[in-house]
Amino acid sequence: MIYFADLHVHSKYSRATSKDCDLQGLSRWAALKGINVIASGDFTHPAWRREIHENLEPREDGLFGLKSGLPQEPLIDSLDFSPGDVRFILNVEISSIYKKKGKVRKSHNLIFMPDMERMDVFCESLAKKGNLNSDGRPILGLDSKDLLNIALETSEKSFVIPAHIWTPWFSVLGSKSGFESIHECFEDLTDYVLALETGLSSDPEMNFRVSELDRFTLVSNSDTHSPSRLGREVNIFIGQPSYQSIREGLRVGGAGTRNTKQILGPKQSIMQDRRLRNGTPGFLGTIEFFPEEGKYHMDGHRKCGVRLVPDETESTGGKCPVCGHPITVGVMNRVNQLADRPTGYTPQKAGYYWRMLPLIEIIADCLGCGVQTKKSAELYQRLIRDLGPELEILWSLPLEVIAGRAPSIIVEALKRVRAEEVSIEAGYDGEYGRIKIFKGSERKNFT
Repeated sequence: MIYFADLHVHSKYSRATSKDCDLQGLSRWAALKGINVIASGDFTHPAWRREIHENLEPREDGLFGLKSGLPQEPLIDSLDFSPGDVRFILNVEISSIYKKKGKVRKSHNLIFMPDMERMDVFCESLAKKGNLNSDGRPILGLDSKDLLNIALETSEKSFVIPAHIWTPWFSVLGSKSGFESIHECFEDLTDYVLALETGLSSDPEMNFRVSELDRFTLVSNSDTHSPSRLGREVNIFIGQPSYQSIREGLRVGGAGTRNTKQILGPKQSIMQDRRLRNGTPGFLGTIEFFPEEGKYHMDGHRKCGVRLVPDETESTGGKCPVCGHPITVGVMNRVNQLADRPTGYTPQKAGYYWRMLPLIEIIADCLGCGVQTKKSAELYQRLIRDLGPELEILWSLPLEVIAGRAPSIIVEALKRVRAEEVSIEAGYDGEYGRIKIFKGSERKNFT
């Protein structure tokens, strides 16, 4: 089978998260999206870990589901995929802020554990290093290498993924991180890093320009603070979901495949993959944000409304041309700084990837209104009810199937998004980018 996995999620115990980020709420939205496996997130927080113990039970090898006695009503009754079908993989994001070789280092890492017993042992070890009670994503003065070492000592089946690796403020390769390479961060333990999370502001094509990253599988996750944003970036696997199959899929990586677009349904463009023909489990690829939509894609200074391309940042000496404040160097510029090859190379471990928009954003653009409006919500629910889970609509269904059950403007919008025919104002310095599918007058041509 082909299934989706979102491996970076937060609970209601992380700062600035929705109160709906409990296990039932996450399960309901994952079912609505069509996501089979989601991260538990935040398992170092004592209250959240207690909820994990009380409300989840073992299912497939190393994965967990809601206990059978808990309410498992779906958000939309017509879906075949229910909250009880969703599986959790145990993980947490750790924020490390520490000094190394005379420099302050700031990085975030995702840690995965194969069972609740190892999860508890790992938390006991980290509790000796800092406060785990204040936030679901704890801040520790712990070297990333030492964090990886503690995980490996806790369980040889554990694995670590550096999170959103290009984000300026808290990531291993961000402009403020203090590191110039993955190896500089993890040193002799680098071989134990299986994968890297590209983050919302970059995509695989950008990462392919840095040869040091060829050895790692590139993953994409939602990093959601609200259940409704699950799957805005997501990973695609083949096989039967389990902890070990996910871990092994990340270790092996993709098949060196290039991005393949097919307007009639992106899924159809991979059906000839040899792994699908012979049933080999593994990692297929990712569904991505348009990286320009990420809030740190370009350089800039949000307070002054200044967005800059790398050459402009260099010409201003890294200062805001309005107020003289230092510019936040974004992901595109940082990739340029570390790149040692032009765009176009595809590494051996590369997976498929598609740039996509969340369905609610597509609907809002079609209607010419906001994503939070009643009109957008009603059409979103209708499309899910008539066509199935969101990722199936975005990625799996041919347009002729959608055309029989959706307004023509929705069909045209999906066609354009799949072909990447959109206009974008890139994000910068914490400001999300804006993507437009239609010009104002174009909407009049559709019913």
